[in-house]
Amino acid sequence: MKKIQSRFGEIEYQPENLLHFPEGMIGFENLRDFIVMPNEKEGPLFWIQSVDDPQVAFVMTDPSNFFPDYKVAATPAERTKLGIGEEDEVYSLSVVTVPPDRKLTLNLMAPVLYAPSSNRALQTILEKSPYSTRHPLPV
Repeated sequence: MKKIQSRFGEIEYQPENLLHFPEGMIGFENLRDFIVMPNEKEGPLFWIQSVDDPQVAFVMTDPSNFFPDYKVAATPAERTKLGIGEEDEVYSLSVVTVPPDRKLTLNLMAPVLYAPSSNRALQTILEKSPYSTRHPLPV
């Protein structure tokens, strides 16, 4: 068991349970390992907390909760980076932005592909996407 101090207080975690980003996230390429924080409230949002920099955490969600038709398929190269085969499941997640006006947006242009079988994730950029980096939630 290891511990870090973060904005959430002291967090204990098992190193083998870390969510690993082999390439980091866009703008945070040096941050590779994250803890998925347990939800204290019911709902579709959750936090991932960086182990490499305890001051960095991201709010995440499954965008299909809000946009049922939103689907992103992992390419063979992305599957290799995720350490998975063609048959392994991959989920799309989005970084959530919470601005001062509390009108949440999702980054649908740069989804995070998550492979539960390897506990790896990869942020990718969708080219020629109809979505944006601050796509508003439907009202």
